[in-house]
Amino acid sequence: AEWSSSPFQQLSGVTQTCATKAVGLDNVAHFCYPFTVDMFYTQEDEDSLPQWPVLYFEVLSLDFWQRYRVEGYGSLVLPTCPGVHMLTIPTWRPVGLGPVAEMRRFFIGGSPELEDLTYIRIPSTFKGKRLSRFGFRTETTGSVTFRLCCLQQSRAFLENSALRQRMQSVLDRLGGFSQQSSVYNVLEAFQRARRRMQEARESLPQDLISTSASAV
Repeated sequence: AEWSSSPFQQLSGVTQTCATKAVGLDNVAHFCYPFTVDMFYTQEDEDSLPQWPVLYFEVLSLDFWQRYRVEGYGSLVLPTCPGVHMLTIPTWRPVGLGPVAEMRRFFIGGSPELEDLTYIRIPSTFKGKRLSRFGFRTETTGSVTFRLCCLQQSRAFLENSALRQRMQSVLDRLGGFSQQSSVYNVLEAFQRARRRMQEARESLPQDLISTSASAV
């Protein structure tokens, strides 16, 4: 297993019950259910590409008589790029054989459901090369929209960050040296100008200097 999580990490959850409202021809429910997952990846084989974690979800409905029905299953692969992602995933549900099963679902509640949610994609018990779903009846039901905010950290990022910090400190020191050298150049130019003024003053006649001093 390349992916792992903390033993205290909650990897499953149940949202609150949300009433739907009509938006056009669709009934929409805004759950706004926040969740946080921390996953750790350890690369064992450098040549193999990592398989990103998968989020499985199941949508249930509950009516006034407390009868529940499976409305859809779906799954999504977590985004590989950091940032904010809006993903809309279509859902499907199993369909029973014959009209009696659908009538039972409508009047009594309950419906065919999966015992293993990994069957949404590839079952965890599957060991072959080809997976056949021939004879498994389903129908599309709707979609679920996820808003995912993904953050990624790695040692490579930290090493690059440390390298950038070292380069910045070197640039800062060079900038300090250049600033000191510029100040030194200004002071040296001022001293040269002062010496030239003194030399020019000494070369003037004394009577001219005394006249200008008394006038001031």
